[in-house]
Amino acid sequence: MNVSLLQTIKDLSLQNFNDVIANRRWLHQNPELSFEEQKTSAYVADKLTQLGIPFKHGYAGTGIVATLTGSNPEGRVIALRADMDALPIQENSGLPYASVNPGVMHACGHDAHTASLLGTADILQQLKAHWNGTILLIFQPGEEKFPGGASLMLKEGALDNPKPEFVLGQHVLPEMQAGHVGFRQGMYMASGDEVHITIHGKGGHAAMPHTLNDTVLAACHVVVALQQIVSRIAPATIPTVLSFGMIEGKGATNIIPEKVKLAGTLRTMDETWRAIIKDKIRHVARTTAQAMGCECDIDIKDGYPMVYNNPSLTEQAETLAKQYLGEENVETMDLRMTAEDFGYYCEAFPSTFYRFGVKQNEGINTGELHTPAFSLNEQSLKTAPGLMAWVAINLMKSQE
Repeated sequence: MNVSLLQTIKDLSLQNFNDVIANRRWLHQNPELSFEEQKTSAYVADKLTQLGIPFKHGYAGTGIVATLTGSNPEGRVIALRADMDALPIQENSGLPYASVNPGVMHACGHDAHTASLLGTADILQQLKAHWNGTILLIFQPGEEKFPGGASLMLKEGALDNPKPEFVLGQHVLPEMQAGHVGFRQGMYMASGDEVHITIHGKGGHAAMPHTLNDTVLAACHVVVALQQIVSRIAPATIPTVLSFGMIEGKGATNIIPEKVKLAGTLRTMDETWRAIIKDKIRHVARTTAQAMGCECDIDIKDGYPMVYNNPSLTEQAETLAKQYLGEENVETMDLRMTAEDFGYYCEAFPSTFYRFGVKQNEGINTGELHTPAFSLNEQSLKTAPGLMAWVAINLMKSQE
């Protein structure tokens, strides 16, 4: 371990802290929805220009890929990713730099991701003499909205020339102490698909059920029957969730409607099983509806793939994090059934996606992700940019 380089990065991270906070607060105050990040993209482009880092923009509309070259361009090519979009949520954090855009809020920490990567870029630019090769900086739009900015940037060739050997990404975690990070090898986050089912039958007077097909009852049976796939058919080794959050009948107390709509989410962590369970959902839904005298239409919309952290890469990154932060500040993450479009990078390249803690100090409410009260601890940004720079530089050097 190069102790001198480690200390230099820590010093630069502290020196840049005020700039990182200023960037984060501007981004937080000016959030933009997925694929509408025009001001955000222009802000990032301006900061990169000030740092003297060349970039290409316009991927997926507002995406940017910046290119950092070390002292010798020959060497590894790696990529670091941050997402830029906000959510359709009205902020009630009470912060002096709260969102000025009604109904739009950085409630998932993407402002911190972008500000952190700009801080990392600054450090890497200043330390170019310490590494060889090329580091790509991905400022990605549309993580929160299907089909995901990652999939579009990859389709548009954003990482084709040069092509990275691997991709690193990070995400805030409000339950984790600021200054801590978490890693997990292998399966980490689930794929996320949408399941839409419409039950059709003959509606009529609710007091005369013998004259109609009870679509509401059929819909209830379909939901219950589908749960048996998870509890009785799904392999015990593959985490799987099938949940329905919407049922719409538009009947009345005495009217059975002609159709009932169901909408839910399917989450799992194995691509082979993911295909199998979709076929089982179609079969169970159709046969159950038919048994109730009804028919059904099924539309399963493919969402983000699972996030699979390359074991070797993740082990290296975790070891480097322990060097930078101390072993006591590096945690092993639990599986998460939430989804992330970072999974597209995992499909295309060996990748790792880790978490950094943003929990507020005692007595201050951090709030949960995707809620109006979410408010991260900015002290986390004293370590996040430097850690990513330390990991990146050492992974570049590990090829030598």
